[in-house]
Amino acid sequence: MSTETGNTYTVDTEPAVESIEEIELNEYDTRPVAKFVVAFLIGGVFFLLPVPYQGEVTVPFDIVVSNITGTFPDAVGVYSLAIIVAGGVLTTLAMVGDGEVSGYDVSYFETSTVFWLLRVAGLVLAPVMFFKLGPGWLHTPSTGGLMWNTLVYSVGVIIPIGAIFITIFVELGGLEFVGTLARPIMRPLFKVPGRAALDSLASWVGSYSVGLYVTRNVFEAGGYHKRDVFTIATCFSTVSIGFVGVVAATLEILPLFPLVFGAYFLCVVVTGAILVRLPPISTTPEEYIAEPDPEVAFSGSPTDYVRLATSEAVGKAEAGETFAEAAKRGFVDGLKLTSLILGTILAVGLAATLLSAHTPLFDILGQPLTPLIAALGIPNAEVVAPATIVGITEMYVPVLLVTETATKAKFFVAVLAVSQLIFFSSVGPMIMDMFSDVPIRFRELVALFVMRTVILLPLIAGITHALAALGFL
Repeated sequence: MSTETGNTYTVDTEPAVESIEEIELNEYDTRPVAKFVVAFLIGGVFFLLPVPYQGEVTVPFDIVVSNITGTFPDAVGVYSLAIIVAGGVLTTLAMVGDGEVSGYDVSYFETSTVFWLLRVAGLVLAPVMFFKLGPGWLHTPSTGGLMWNTLVYSVGVIIPIGAIFITIFVELGGLEFVGTLARPIMRPLFKVPGRAALDSLASWVGSYSVGLYVTRNVFEAGGYHKRDVFTIATCFSTVSIGFVGVVAATLEILPLFPLVFGAYFLCVVVTGAILVRLPPISTTPEEYIAEPDPEVAFSGSPTDYVRLATSEAVGKAEAGETFAEAAKRGFVDGLKLTSLILGTILAVGLAATLLSAHTPLFDILGQPLTPLIAALGIPNAEVVAPATIVGITEMYVPVLLVTETATKAKFFVAVLAVSQLIFFSSVGPMIMDMFSDVPIRFRELVALFVMRTVILLPLIAGITHALAALGFL
């Protein structure tokens, strides 16, 4: 039973826990089984299959995105300019009109005044970045060049391409299968539905952009309440495995990649398990924005979970769209979402990177941490300390600060930079804009960044010293 209050819904009573004998399983007819299996393989291959490429091991998704942005940079630039301008214009029309322009419904683009202004700022900045107008310092590789040529281009391509394959995977049974199998871990550890494992997996192997796209779709379908979304967006919007490799390569510790990634995984799990039990996450209401569709309460053996997961997946595949319909809808939804957030990312991200590059703010903020870093036994404390703070602007900046430090300092910062998760060149404004109906606010993201950092500093220091004692560092 659920109760509707205004535009939100709450679940009145928790469903009784059922066993496999009490659940009516779907019949495994040939056609829906084939749809699920093919969709699962398509998603699995595209996002998960390791393949050698240009001397590295990566996944097809990364290869496709890299080839598009690397082979057609001018076309991607025009596309990015056009979609940011479209987002700014359509948002303005939605905010000043009645939600409809020449018969086209633009209510999708309605937002708060703050994000309207940020999208308009993005609209103004996009031509400046595209045509390289203004002073040279605006377009350096660590400021405008990073934002426009790397982050804007990547996010602009990642979301619509990723949305095609993730929609096929989700709509034809993949979400039910992964979510059911993950319930025994996700609910006790992180207090979220098992289906949240797919959002996290999409971030690990693809991009936080794809993970957030999945979260938004499930939220709009009633599969998550607001606290679920807050948890997933701020604790599981992780950087991809590939980017962890980039960080390790930049610091010339690529041979230590398995250790860096293992430490990163542990840090994300530990911080997530702690933060979901603390404000602001724990105080977020359990309200849905659509008719609630919570997971079936279930208890059974591992075999029972596999049976239920397969049944749920086949049932979803049977009722779901065709492959072509899912792909088309995913691409269109991906383009619409990109038009919403890309201008915001450009405006906020450019401000953050300029602040980091041209003011002493983060050096000043980092100075009080120097004694703490030294007390934790991390070498080059005076360099590492600012790196612990500057990651709030862009996750890659701390890495660039410690390229000339000792190996232990490099390892410490590499793991810290990718584990802090919240940064305002991209994921911060993306979360605030995509989930303004939760809402997830700027001050809460800053507080969570600080909380994550407080947890991570001693944790990563302990991991660093343990690995050094074992002779790995």
